[in-house]
Amino acid sequence: MADSTASRFARWQLLTGAALLFGYGGYYICRSNLSVSVPALVADGATGLDRGDIGLISSAGIVAYAAGKAVTGVAGDFFGGRALFLGGLFLSVVATLGFSGSHGLPVFLAIWVFNRFVQSAGWGGVTKTAAHWFPAGRYGVVMSLLSLSYLFGDAAGRYLLGTLMSGGMGWRGIFVASALVLAVIGACAALVLRDSPRQLGFPEPDVSPSNIFGTDGASSTPDSLRDLLGPYVQAPSFWLVCAMAFGMTLIREAFNTWIPAYLVDAHHLTAGTAAEYSALFPLLGGVSALAVGFLTDRAGSGNRITLVVPAMAGCALSLVVLGLATVRHDLWLSLAAICGTALFLLGPYTLLAGAVAMDMGGRKGSATAAGLIDTAGYAGGALSGLWLGRLAETGGWPAVFSVMALVSAGVALVALGYWLEHRRRTVWRLAPTPELS
Repeated sequence: MADSTASRFARWQLLTGAALLFGYGGYYICRSNLSVSVPALVADGATGLDRGDIGLISSAGIVAYAAGKAVTGVAGDFFGGRALFLGGLFLSVVATLGFSGSHGLPVFLAIWVFNRFVQSAGWGGVTKTAAHWFPAGRYGVVMSLLSLSYLFGDAAGRYLLGTLMSGGMGWRGIFVASALVLAVIGACAALVLRDSPRQLGFPEPDVSPSNIFGTDGASSTPDSLRDLLGPYVQAPSFWLVCAMAFGMTLIREAFNTWIPAYLVDAHHLTAGTAAEYSALFPLLGGVSALAVGFLTDRAGSGNRITLVVPAMAGCALSLVVLGLATVRHDLWLSLAAICGTALFLLGPYTLLAGAVAMDMGGRKGSATAAGLIDTAGYAGGALSGLWLGRLAETGGWPAVFSVMALVSAGVALVALGYWLEHRRRTVWRLAPTPELS
């Protein structure tokens, strides 16, 4: 590639990355608004909602999101990342405005389920587009940077919405403001995004040689549904990644949903202050994601998962400390444990449906890999709303954190199994073939 062409391509890579980064960050503003608004929704007698109802709405939304991930991921590999990304974004704007004018549990539930279903298109659109624009050797760093969209974007959204709430804005105003912000971001992204650099006359970068499609992984579109899904069904490593995603997402969604309510209940903070403190979780997660992306690119795609073993052991320890801090009513130790959980959990979490999905899927199946991994993850995440919400009501917050510590330890064991399986396959491939006499 000539110098001038390379410079223009680099500029378009930067623009594409920025559009995906800010666009998917906008998605999270129209998702975090429910968590931030939980105390206000419960306090507003006109809504008729209690914490159990909010847990039901959250869990139903996660189920819809999980189901949507599988559907939209497969669709994205056939129809392209741009259509997937922008379609989900603008439909979420419509759903968020609808939520702001709702009354009663059935209507809230239906609209939130629709919002989470259409939002499931976003990350598949990100991975499908990124797989066309960035080379395999930079997947870790690129996807960790793009993961800041839902880590720092979530943090910024929570802080902004918490500030608006502290300033007197009601929960309905919070949802309208969220929708308007996302609509503006989406309009800007639509001007920039292209499915492939080939549409602008640039060649497409290489894909990971370890992708499960082999040499066919460099093609943009699968030949058929069987051609797309068959290799995933037959790969044990893919199912182990899905198991890790199940546990990690359960913990992550529990924190995303319940941190503000926990800080209000256990430490008697105001709703606005609790929302602002809840931004620490995704903020520290962004630091973790950048470190993990850099380290795993240096280690190589085949060794990305090995980092998960010590990280999830550290996550389990942080959750144990959080339970103890809650019993002692120690706010600052609780915040430190929340930060520790974010640092150990969220970096490895970003690998699974990001760099690992692109390593496995190449250009051909990256949206499907991300979608199926996230579907498995949000099947676990669905438990975080209804089950953990009920557990918090009956057993208290220390019981919730004890359960999550056990889940974290289980994920560490699955990651260890993945590492042992990867080592066995590597040794088998490198073993010399016996000579025939």
